[in-house]
Amino acid sequence: MIDIPFTLDQLRILKAIAAEGSFKRAADSLYVSQPAVSLQVQHLERQLDIPLFDRGGRRAQLTEAGRLLLSYGDRILSLCQETRRAIEDLQNLHGGTLIIGASQTTGTYLMPRMIGSFRHRYPDVAVQLHVHSTRRTAWSVANGQVDLAIIGGEIPTELQDSLEVVPYAEDELALVLPVSHPLAQGDMLTGDELYKLQFITLDSQSTIRKVIDKVLMTNGVDPRQLKVEMELNSIEAIKNAVQAGLGAAFLSVIAIEKELQTGSIRQMAIEGLAIKRTLCQISNPSRYRSRATEAFCNEILPQFRHKHLHIAEESDQVDTTSSATKKS
Repeated sequence: MIDIPFTLDQLRILKAIAAEGSFKRAADSLYVSQPAVSLQVQHLERQLDIPLFDRGGRRAQLTEAGRLLLSYGDRILSLCQETRRAIEDLQNLHGGTLIIGASQTTGTYLMPRMIGSFRHRYPDVAVQLHVHSTRRTAWSVANGQVDLAIIGGEIPTELQDSLEVVPYAEDELALVLPVSHPLAQGDMLTGDELYKLQFITLDSQSTIRKVIDKVLMTNGVDPRQLKVEMELNSIEAIKNAVQAGLGAAFLSVIAIEKELQTGSIRQMAIEGLAIKRTLCQISNPSRYRSRATEAFCNEILPQFRHKHLHIAEESDQVDTTSSATKKS
């Protein structure tokens, strides 16, 4: 029998130290004493006959050997979790865990409804929702930390061959104005009238901002000439600013359903121009696909695609054509 020179607990400790940057914080996160963590690291280094940490600095820094072991340790621990969940899955949806990922807008406004519907059908399945950037979410799916995800940005190039990417639905990014704004009294604005508005936006590096700027530029509106009144880091903050009369904004329709129903903001059409992006469902085809994941994909995702969003017909990540172009 092969003698394995480390234990799973030692790998967990190594991962915690690398994440926390110190032995003490790692011990706190694992609910063990610092001497116990130090002793396990000493045993591990003795078993491997190589140092795993540089002891000189204030922060615990991995050596080259430590980084190598950590990379393999992450994969080993991930497979252990996958094995545990596969065994739990034998209970036929009477237990187990479903881990879903999402980018910010989808995770905040759409996923909670989906999870509520799923939990109503399968109350014994625990559901976790991880909301992060598209890039971080894609890596979590690739590493097996997330079962599936719905994202609205571009998949990192290095992951495109390893992930299964399926267009899910079209998300419209609607122009909204304060109800008291003079231009809100009509039904439609021209492209030139956008230059008269004061905008509240996400920062220029956000995925949604890039989509909006790209579509506007394609349709003859220079986003650099728009008057940006302020940049905020959350959609909720932007909605509140619009309702307070501070400016106009482009917001996902799934984020403003309640506000449109109550009439607290005004949605405006733009002549000859529609801003849409394609939401995609991503998964890792080489990972175990649980029954809970299958049930979510087959029963929940189709229901919300039809109910809340337009069905995605194209495979492109971003729809950069105007409505006028589509009609021609």
